[in-house]
Amino acid sequence: MDQREGSDYQVPLALPIRLFHRMLIRVLNRLVDFSHRHAWSVLLGGIALTICAGWVASFTLGVSTDTDLLFKASLPWRQQAVEMNKDFPQFTNLLVAVVDARIPEEADATANQLLARLSSDKVHFQTVRRPDANPFLAKEGLLFLQPKQLSALMDQTIDAQPFLGQLVADPTARGLFSALSLLGMGVTRGDADLSPYLAPIRGFHRAMADALDGHPRPLSWETLLGGGLSELAGPYRFVLAQPNQDFGSLQPGGAATDAMRAVIADLPFVKSGEAHVRITGQVALADEEFSTVAEGAVEGLIGSLVLITLWLFLAVRSWRLILPILMTLVLGLMMTVLFAALAVGTLNLVSVGFGVLFVGIAVDFAIQFSVRYREFRFETGDPELAMTETARRVGLQILIAALATAAGFLAFVPTAFEGVAELGLIAGAGMIMAFICTLGFLPAAITVFRPRGEAAEVGFAFGARMDAEIVSWRKPVLIGFGVLAAAAVAVSPMLRFDSDPLDTKNPHTEAMRTLRDLIDNPLTNPYTIDILAPNAAAAATLSDKLDRLPSVAGTISINSFVPSDQQEKLAVIADANTILAPTLAPHGAAAPITAEQIRLAAKTALAQIDPALPKLPKDHPLALLAGDLRRLQTAPDAVLIGANTALTEFLPAQMVHLRLALDAEPIVLGSIPADFARDWLLPDGRARVQVNPKSAAQSPAGLKAFVAQVTAVAPNAGGSAVTIAATADTIVGAFRQAAIYAVIAIAVLLLALLRRLLDTVLVMAPLLMSALLTLLIAVVLPLPLNFANIIALPLLLGVGVSFNIYFVMNWRSGQTHPLGSATARAILFSALTTATAFGSLALSAHPGTASMGKLLLISLGCTLLASLVFIPALLASLTPPAGGDN
Repeated sequence: MDQREGSDYQVPLALPIRLFHRMLIRVLNRLVDFSHRHAWSVLLGGIALTICAGWVASFTLGVSTDTDLLFKASLPWRQQAVEMNKDFPQFTNLLVAVVDARIPEEADATANQLLARLSSDKVHFQTVRRPDANPFLAKEGLLFLQPKQLSALMDQTIDAQPFLGQLVADPTARGLFSALSLLGMGVTRGDADLSPYLAPIRGFHRAMADALDGHPRPLSWETLLGGGLSELAGPYRFVLAQPNQDFGSLQPGGAATDAMRAVIADLPFVKSGEAHVRITGQVALADEEFSTVAEGAVEGLIGSLVLITLWLFLAVRSWRLILPILMTLVLGLMMTVLFAALAVGTLNLVSVGFGVLFVGIAVDFAIQFSVRYREFRFETGDPELAMTETARRVGLQILIAALATAAGFLAFVPTAFEGVAELGLIAGAGMIMAFICTLGFLPAAITVFRPRGEAAEVGFAFGARMDAEIVSWRKPVLIGFGVLAAAAVAVSPMLRFDSDPLDTKNPHTEAMRTLRDLIDNPLTNPYTIDILAPNAAAAATLSDKLDRLPSVAGTISINSFVPSDQQEKLAVIADANTILAPTLAPHGAAAPITAEQIRLAAKTALAQIDPALPKLPKDHPLALLAGDLRRLQTAPDAVLIGANTALTEFLPAQMVHLRLALDAEPIVLGSIPADFARDWLLPDGRARVQVNPKSAAQSPAGLKAFVAQVTAVAPNAGGSAVTIAATADTIVGAFRQAAIYAVIAIAVLLLALLRRLLDTVLVMAPLLMSALLTLLIAVVLPLPLNFANIIALPLLLGVGVSFNIYFVMNWRSGQTHPLGSATARAILFSALTTATAFGSLALSAHPGTASMGKLLLISLGCTLLASLVFIPALLASLTPPAGGDN
């Protein structure tokens, strides 16, 4: 078979298909003719339909920002996540207030005040709690220290017994100065070692110096007396709130977050700058993501509209054609919105983007029709003949492009990625709406607006010269594309999918910065795994196995709150309590202190300290303290009272904590309070094991390895890390499945409507080429795929197949100079219009949206390169069809 015979090979059943083909053209011609002849009626009817569709949709179409709706509930990992959320609802939909302060007491006081205020706000919050402030931890905290650490702390506390006795009897500056005088007396007599007291003395000096300088700041008695117990708690305090969310809003937790911020701003230590409260958690992260996406959206939209209008003007050269195109787009969009309202009802976070896809592709249909109308208007000089010829020559092209694009979108409907499945359904239907509007409404609008005739050819003059160049260089061009395609195939294994959803978020928002700061904290680590064991004993066995895995940093279960070496530790605590209990026993309330009493106490203490100073180095902290006491004797009353408050504000509470901690009791599983245990035990006895990863899990590869290792030991594992990994698998699988369906559906459709295997291959080959070029660039940059930009792939499919269809069908009809044709002009400005619509996304402050914009621009550029260079070179290598095919 020679080349000519191969190019004319037609599919079986050619006669019925040819008859259907001709009938289809007649139907399209009549549709355009009806629109043209009844222009005013169609135009007014279209305007009325636009208004009605928008009005109906405004009442029936909703938007849900609930991310749980993005995946089918039947997926095993979704069912597992739902069950875990039902079992432990206290960990879902959280706003996490993270409190840090200069000293632990200020952090605790701020967290407790925030807890109390939020708990009373039932309008915005369902539950509010502080899991790190449970009385169980306050009483039993010493048992969680290592034995050596505990013994050292108890020895230090016993050494301070005389000092503590003075403070318990009089928890004011008067009692503190009396205790300090004991240190001076001991040094003078030579029987006192000040080494254990150096840190407290420095603390007293700083507190008094700040007060004397007019900036009193409370002293941390927890740091002075708590030792390792204070460090065990860490620098942060957490308030966990479950807000009432409005999923009809782009920021479901926005009202609750605003309410929390208002309370935070009114807290005393926050006002003074001593404490800081940041907000993170699932709700805050999601809300900030929506606000980041919206940031600059209005400016971007205005800029895009200006550029789109410019491209439309350059494409059609007349506002009399621009307005019909825009009206056609609005009508098609409103009809698609109405379809979405009736077929779906509530849009999800992915399907809400159908409008952008619709405009980006539907504008191509309208531009093609309008530019080709200009071409035939120039050739015939008669508006009616031009309209008829446009319908005859272009109508079928637009129909095939619309059907192929719709097939590409609808291929996503059977997938488990519900978000894109819904988007595919709406966008697929939208392509049909766009086609109907282009052939059923646009001719009427053009007729009513009566654009002037053309004075010159519509195609590009330089396009004809490019056609000649490509014909001359067709073999090197095709070889070059072949080399690039081979390179793309070779590097395809290097294309990375970033499965971490945090990487698509703006890293500079408060919630993200806070989360990164707390990445190693079990309360806020977003990469943990949860496993339900049958009981606590099974949880202990499972923890032992998991702790040995190379990617596991450690595990936490209910057993983690039954300390080891309890007998040894309890004996140490009991011995200390025997000695300290009489000293720490609460006295009656101390007499109110006056400024004059503080002066007298300072003078008395100084009298005991001064004799000791010659025996100490000149820069000893006690010498600095003596200087502070001298200044106090001449300070104003207000400064003295401020110094008293700074020195002793948190002293009484710390004495209570010390007495409570020295009363520790043995811990067994049954003695753990129910409210504390509920985070780890279910009523039926099942126990939760939380698996914390090493830092390597913060990378996609590390997270995948972490999940694989843990699930190999515990196949029923769930939690955020498992969900992230499973979500990535679901999304990639959905796009792989949809791509296969789309290619098959588009190929079958093209084969049926184009009637020739060669024409089908000519349309599909550039589509494959543009996909390979996009892949190559994404690897070279690199630009990894992620949850956001992967949605750009359907657009590549839709735009690419449309452009290719126009050129191939024109070639089949006898057009041998594609780049000098009006079609090339329409394709170029259609691509520029689409690029403008999506290009502004690349400038978004939201990394996911920006990456989507970049991938869209890359894929569109590759599509344009394949359409304007690869296809002409490919067609130039073939024998032109004889006589055309009309």
